[in-house]
Amino acid sequence: MSERESMPYDVVIVGGGPAGLAAAIRLKQVNDELEVCVLEKGSEIGAHILSGAVVDPRALDELLPEWREQDCPLAEVPVTENHHWMLSRSGKFDMPHFALPPFMSNDGNYTGSLGNLCRWLGEKAEEMGVEIFPGFPASEVLFDENGAVMGVATQDMGVAADGSQKADYQPGMELHAKYTLFAEGARGHLTKRMKAHFDLEAECQPQVYGLGIKELWDIDPAKHVPGRVIHTQGWPLSESDSWGGGFLYHQAGGQVALGFVTALDYANPYVFPFEEFQRWKHHPAIREVLEGGKRVSYGARAINEGGWQSVPQLAFPGGALIGCSAGFVNVPRIKGTHTAMKSGMLAADAAAAAIVGEREKDALDEYDTAVRSSWIADELSRVRNAQPLVSKFGGALGTVLAGADMWMRTLKIGLPYTMKHETDAAKTGRADLYKKIEYPKPDGVISFDRLSSVFLSGTNHEEDQPCHLVLKDPTIPEKVNLPVYAGPEARYCPAGVYEFVEDDNGIEQLVINAQNCVHCKTCDIKDPTQNIEWVTPEGGGGPNYPNM
Repeated sequence: MSERESMPYDVVIVGGGPAGLAAAIRLKQVNDELEVCVLEKGSEIGAHILSGAVVDPRALDELLPEWREQDCPLAEVPVTENHHWMLSRSGKFDMPHFALPPFMSNDGNYTGSLGNLCRWLGEKAEEMGVEIFPGFPASEVLFDENGAVMGVATQDMGVAADGSQKADYQPGMELHAKYTLFAEGARGHLTKRMKAHFDLEAECQPQVYGLGIKELWDIDPAKHVPGRVIHTQGWPLSESDSWGGGFLYHQAGGQVALGFVTALDYANPYVFPFEEFQRWKHHPAIREVLEGGKRVSYGARAINEGGWQSVPQLAFPGGALIGCSAGFVNVPRIKGTHTAMKSGMLAADAAAAAIVGEREKDALDEYDTAVRSSWIADELSRVRNAQPLVSKFGGALGTVLAGADMWMRTLKIGLPYTMKHETDAAKTGRADLYKKIEYPKPDGVISFDRLSSVFLSGTNHEEDQPCHLVLKDPTIPEKVNLPVYAGPEARYCPAGVYEFVEDDNGIEQLVINAQNCVHCKTCDIKDPTQNIEWVTPEGGGGPNYPNM
């Protein structure tokens, strides 16, 4: 501790995604004398950002009204077509637009790279005087003598795998702040600690998640329709005791962004989300778009799916949760950027006002109140039963019930109660209750294996460093996960980090290939024994997404 240097700020923001950057910009808009810094664990702003993405510009319009005329990359492709396909193994039904609740429409939205939007927002923030430190993950929360958050410390650099200091060792930096905003995204590791430390989830449902896996393809120009947005549900998850859906967005530069979300509450431990995505690409309607094209990028990320009932207490002494750290994704719309940005703006307003009032390191309760009386609350409350209805009753019946509830809420009525959640880890079933799923081998044209996919993510970690995937009990994988659940970590990870390998005595042992990790956080979420904890690796490690 004594060898760390420290730097004082008015506000420290942990995470350079849309929520964190919106907060930083808003702080400088309100009071340009505020000292604001953003810590980003990726090698640059946008390096770890992955989303579909079809973005509702509502919050962006509020933050920077002239963004369309300021060379913002998102403005390039407005949505021109909106399709929702119900897939069977070989066919599809294009659900009529009028059958969907009006708020499900993508009219007025834009499709593009969320990473590039964040790069643009980062430039705007820096122009306003925000200090941004990429490659510096926050690894520890600092508390003052009264127990309030007083900032964070960045990860030590140059630590060897055995814990010793290498020749290039550099201790982390302490960043002290009057208020610290946590904008780490879904399942942030410091956010997780703050939730436990301050018991922020005492009055809400547990957060639940989906795993989103995404690819970018250059496709035949004759097949490219800029602004065409397609969402799918049904096959292949209808065959594997799970649910979720796919997306295919025609974006700039002759590219399509396509991906697949598997809800992580699946019970069958043999479900393999990566392979379900590969199967989905072979559906005739999807394969038709991809044939003759080339895959150019790959990545994966966990997505909050808990909805309004899973939003925790947002403020605590010295800090607040914003964006996906808190969980503001509208699951039926598959959108969270606009709500994340709005939450960051509301937190910025509260922090700026508190600092002007000579407050510091107290709870920004006015931020929590502002969120719960904002359009974030209106939007998420309207769809709060959609995810649990599908989870409880399955993709077919659950979708009908969720649609009915959303339509009724459009008419100011609906189910008279809010449904509850159970954690994704707890929903995992015993392997002996299920039949093993045989997935087809990749053809190397439409479908691929995980290792070649991870290569396209640009993922890299310094090999000689402590493993950032920590087993609380190293014996659990072999004693419990393998015999009871058939070793699900070898399947739920979209990067091939976990594998069971026979030792010289023919006994299977878990091997962790941490250098492959794309920071999706699925292992931290889905491990049935909750034995795996994701912590920050050395700065700049992980994926380097160029256009995701």
